[in-house]
Amino acid sequence: MAEQVAATCDQLMKAVMVIMDAETSQIYRLEALKFCEEFKETSTLCVPCGLQLADTSRPAVVRHFGLQILEHVIKFRWNNMQQQEKVQLKECAMQLLTNGTLSILEEESHVKDALSRIVVEMIKREWPQHWPDMLKEMETLSSQGEAQTELVMLILLRLAEDVITFQTLPSQRRRDIQQTLTQNMDSIFSFMLAILHVNVEAYRKLKEEQGRELQAKAHCRVAIATLNTLAGYIDWVTLVHITSRNCQLLEMLCLLLSEPELQLEASECLLIALSRKGKLEERKPFMLLFNDVAIQYILSAAQSADGLAICQNSSNSQAMDAVDVVERRYVFLKRLCQVLCALGFQLCSLVSSCPEVEVPANLSKYTEALLAFTTHSSQFLKSCTVSTWASLFRHETLSKVPVVMEVAIKYLKVSTTNLVKTGFPSREDSPSCVYSRMDFDSDEDFNSFFSTYRSQNGEVLRTLSRIVPVEAFQTAAEWLRFQIASPVDPVDATSKSAEGLCSLMSPSVLQWDAVTVFMECVMHQIFKSLDEEKLPIDQSMELLQAVLNYETRNPLILSCVLSNISALFPFATHRPQFLPQVLYKLFKAVTFHTDLENKAPRSRAVKNVRRHACSAIIKICRDYPQFILPCFDMFYSHVKELFSNEAMLTYLEKCSQMEALVLISNQFKDFEKQKAFLDELMASIITQWTSEEMTSLLADPVNFLSFVGADKVVAEQREEGDAAGPNRGQLSFCLYAMLAVVKRARWPADLEEARAGGFVVGYTPAGAPIYRNPCAAQFLAFLPNLLALIRTQNSLFMPENVARLSETFSRAYDVIDGDKLIILGLPQPPLDIYDSPAYKSALDRMQGFFNSLFENCFHILGNAGPALLQDFYTVERLAEGIIGSAFASLDHVPDHRLRSMIRLFLKQLVLYCPPEYHDSLLRPLLGPLFNYMLQRLNIKWQVINQRTSVNEEEEEEQVVYEDNAVTQEMLEEQLVRLLTREVLDLLNVSCISRKMPEPAAAKEEIDEEDVVMDSVQVASSPQPMEELTELGKCLMKHENVYMSLLTLSFTSLSWKDTTNCHRTASMVCWNLLRQVVAGNLLPEAVTWFYTSVLRALQVHGQHEACNTPLCNLAMLIYENLRPRYIELRTVMTQVPNISIEALDHYDQRLVDPNAQKAGEKKRRDQFKKLIAGTVGKALCQQFRKEVHIRNLPSLFKNPKPDKDSVETDNLGLAALFSPENTAL
Repeated sequence: MAEQVAATCDQLMKAVMVIMDAETSQIYRLEALKFCEEFKETSTLCVPCGLQLADTSRPAVVRHFGLQILEHVIKFRWNNMQQQEKVQLKECAMQLLTNGTLSILEEESHVKDALSRIVVEMIKREWPQHWPDMLKEMETLSSQGEAQTELVMLILLRLAEDVITFQTLPSQRRRDIQQTLTQNMDSIFSFMLAILHVNVEAYRKLKEEQGRELQAKAHCRVAIATLNTLAGYIDWVTLVHITSRNCQLLEMLCLLLSEPELQLEASECLLIALSRKGKLEERKPFMLLFNDVAIQYILSAAQSADGLAICQNSSNSQAMDAVDVVERRYVFLKRLCQVLCALGFQLCSLVSSCPEVEVPANLSKYTEALLAFTTHSSQFLKSCTVSTWASLFRHETLSKVPVVMEVAIKYLKVSTTNLVKTGFPSREDSPSCVYSRMDFDSDEDFNSFFSTYRSQNGEVLRTLSRIVPVEAFQTAAEWLRFQIASPVDPVDATSKSAEGLCSLMSPSVLQWDAVTVFMECVMHQIFKSLDEEKLPIDQSMELLQAVLNYETRNPLILSCVLSNISALFPFATHRPQFLPQVLYKLFKAVTFHTDLENKAPRSRAVKNVRRHACSAIIKICRDYPQFILPCFDMFYSHVKELFSNEAMLTYLEKCSQMEALVLISNQFKDFEKQKAFLDELMASIITQWTSEEMTSLLADPVNFLSFVGADKVVAEQREEGDAAGPNRGQLSFCLYAMLAVVKRARWPADLEEARAGGFVVGYTPAGAPIYRNPCAAQFLAFLPNLLALIRTQNSLFMPENVARLSETFSRAYDVIDGDKLIILGLPQPPLDIYDSPAYKSALDRMQGFFNSLFENCFHILGNAGPALLQDFYTVERLAEGIIGSAFASLDHVPDHRLRSMIRLFLKQLVLYCPPEYHDSLLRPLLGPLFNYMLQRLNIKWQVINQRTSVNEEEEEEQVVYEDNAVTQEMLEEQLVRLLTREVLDLLNVSCISRKMPEPAAAKEEIDEEDVVMDSVQVASSPQPMEELTELGKCLMKHENVYMSLLTLSFTSLSWKDTTNCHRTASMVCWNLLRQVVAGNLLPEAVTWFYTSVLRALQVHGQHEACNTPLCNLAMLIYENLRPRYIELRTVMTQVPNISIEALDHYDQRLVDPNAQKAGEKKRRDQFKKLIAGTVGKALCQQFRKEVHIRNLPSLFKNPKPDKDSVETDNLGLAALFSPENTAL
């Protein structure tokens, strides 16, 4: 036997060395791995071989494998072992703990971890019932030396992780162990604190003595292990243990902040403790940390760590100022910052809520400490403090304390630095850069982070503008004046900009950008929150005048200037004389160009400035139309002048000016006058659009393609070589102009004004006014050719018309590159694209044209309903017109176009259509559409499923957006997913009333500990209260329509999209099905509905967010339909591993009217167990070997089966442990 064990051990040792040798070929490594795994699964020599391989004389990797063998035996063979074998293995494990390891400093950490896991696996199976003295044995073990003490700490930590954090054992065993731990927690905490105290004292003493460094390190290692174990318990134990003995634990942790080797672990414990939630009464002791001593420890530790966080870079001898960040010190700084923030949240929770808790006397020291982190060079540390400042400044009591008011003013000053976007990891122009290289992988990561940080900072500034409005205004005004007076500094070594122009990274642009954000946050809030007589009108007008007088030829800076004008404009409403100057400045920016652009294409920055100016004009006209009205004639004259020069504005810029004019014209409040103006404004466009030539072009795909130039080969990549460009511009202008008018033309909001102005044409039977829109005539004239264009656009995707595209434009109908990135969630292009001219290839321009043309057509139709009301819905044969255009050639229309049609048009049509037109307009549209989409999506999802099953081995394809290497397969699958959601959302909007919030089964706020129990409790109730909309009731009256709706809803549950599954199962399926339950449904239909839900559980059941609503839906169907349809029982008998006896018992209660009904929760649990066999497993779980842990005899006389929580009563376990032992 001994010889056989020795021989086997030699073979296993060789196999392990082959596996771990980097030079081994893959074939040999796989053979060795197979040999080791087969040995673990089949050999009867596992225990003796494992013990022999774990001997300290062998290499660490071999010892680790030996310990793995023992762990495998315990996990998978324990239930079949004899009692004597179990005792023997337990004794061997304890022997290994005693003398089976090297010294604490020599032993490998993975060996210690493997050894602790062996003991924990036995504890999970035997403690406390069969191993009552476990804690005593651990205490005894810890007295044998530092190595054993560290192992005990690892065992306690792993036990807490498995039982509380990961919950890797059955509920009864978990409850037994958790409750026993809880009952003994006072002793366990005392034991750990004693170990920590002894080893910290020993470490402090020995590290000062010459020649005792190794012994000091050993004590330090034990202290670190103890702190890590404490961290695993502090997160969940009763707060009393953390705050007992006058917060002895917290005091000890604060003292350890000054120990460089222990401070990181101590700060993590402190952070976990201060982040705890619970009863306010139990959290009151945390306020002791606001005393001078504790705050001073935190401050001094931060100052010390900050000084050591940066070190000289020895590898870069040429750059004398090159520095590196010391990671451990920097991580400690982060933890300290988070500790301060957590302390602030406790303060905000306790002050005011607890009458006994007063504002700390030394609050100023706390705010100074927090402000020190807010002014640190690290952008990450700054961002950590923002939410705490927000809580302080929003707090009803604290925000009025003088100390907080003072720090609010300081924060305003600090923000003038923090809002400047500096610290890119690739650069060296700021002290923040060296820290950013630790925190961010790329400039794109940093840019994304900074956008979030800046928006959070903006919220704080808005809050401050309510607390200290005068100081906020003064800080903003002072900063803006300084920036206006500062010379422009375009220096940026990495820029490709033209000489003298700024790039996005130029110092001046960064400063202007920051001051603009500050101004936008502060000015808007001040104008909203201050009374009119207190508004700083004069000072703001001086500031506005200075901005209006500022001249620059740098487009990026000019864009910031425009934002500042918009921020100050609300104040100008009190000084109308400034309006002409403002409009002049904005109009000048609309036609902005640089001197270098006479012939070259405009840069993106210049295009953005012009677009920004147009948007600013529209915003002013939207928000202050009454104020702009006196200048209408001047405005209109200027727009006519701009329009007279064809080259002055692009068609999009022209349409934005028209949109602004329409917004002002709404203030005429005179139907005839506004109609006359709109007639004049749109006359040339309507004439052009309705001409015979245009009608023939729009109705014929061949002529249309020729007109827009898509059938011609274009060799020249510049716009001048594209002869059809003006034709495309003409079409786009007509559509954008009509969209602007339909979107903006409205009647007065006040009924009396609308009646006086001639906008009211009658009243509904319910007494609601019926309005008319002054743009109705133009739209109705525009509509026939609009529908013709839509029909033609759909037909362009037919094979014969695709074949007419020239080689240059063969991909003109593809998804444009920018949309691909958004659809696939890939990073956007790098930052410096604004510096270069906006060259576009002929293909890019054609793709953009087709994309905008298609979307604008449906934008116009989508806006027509809410704009024209009955004038639109009463158009003769409207339903036939839409079917003949929007629904024409749908088989050939690609998914991304179909998605736009549903989102932009059909959803709007459904939302705004009056009930009287549901049957005549919407039913003929939606019935066939849902039926068609069911067939289309079903085929596409089948293809995706087949593709997934065929491609078992995933191909490694790296997606690099610079090379546009995005696989078409990925894009198509994601588009199918998005189209599916759009279709189901349309169904939801059409049929389901939104009177109730969506079920919260997937909310992330659920505590991990109770996720299984809570997720059931917060799920939708068995009788959802959502109701059908009026349109839904209309659709459900027609059998062919409601069967399409039901089939689509239930089929979609099995499509591989968890978001859609959760939403549809929660809100749609039962609400539709229960409308027809009372009717005579065929047994085959009922069976199909039910099996669809079970099939969905097989696909999505491993996701808790889907599992709960699907189980609830299955139960609703079964309980409501099982009494009438015995076929459902036949389906249930086919569920894998179902208990027929349990099914009979459940059925009897359903069918027998006299049977006693169980409670709702109990029924849900019973039903969930019945259908558990249908729930699919995640891929990572499918081939995992099951670990079975048997329940032990219950410790408790009256267990509560429905309650899985910690009991704190004395349950008779005290005798297992020594009550008088203070060390444990």
